[in-house]
Amino acid sequence: MQFLRTAFWVAIAVALAFFCMANYVPVTVRLWGDLVMETKLPVLLIGAFLLGALPFWVMARATRWRLRRRLDSTERALVVATAAATPPPAPAFSDVPDTPDSLTPSSSLTGPA
Repeated sequence: MQFLRTAFWVAIAVALAFFCMANYVPVTVRLWGDLVMETKLPVLLIGAFLLGALPFWVMARATRWRLRRRLDSTERALVVATAAATPPPAPAFSDVPDTPDSLTPSSSLTGPA
């Protein structure tokens, strides 16, 4: 899967490089009033793309941050809930009192003395 992702980005980069080489012409842009900007066409298009993608990138990062905070909060609540719901440990075998029968050997097991 990593190979396909890398191949996709390489193909996009090569296509962008060919586009930039074919359209590397100066462009004059009138901003406002008598303010004029002269730049190359690929720089203008890539800058416009990045400026248009910026709000969506910020929105995606904010959503990811909000969901990560919600997930962390839910995980902490789960840990607290499972810690409170654990039953007390069962008594160990050493807690059971010994009976006199279990302490003295039986005469049938030991045989004649």
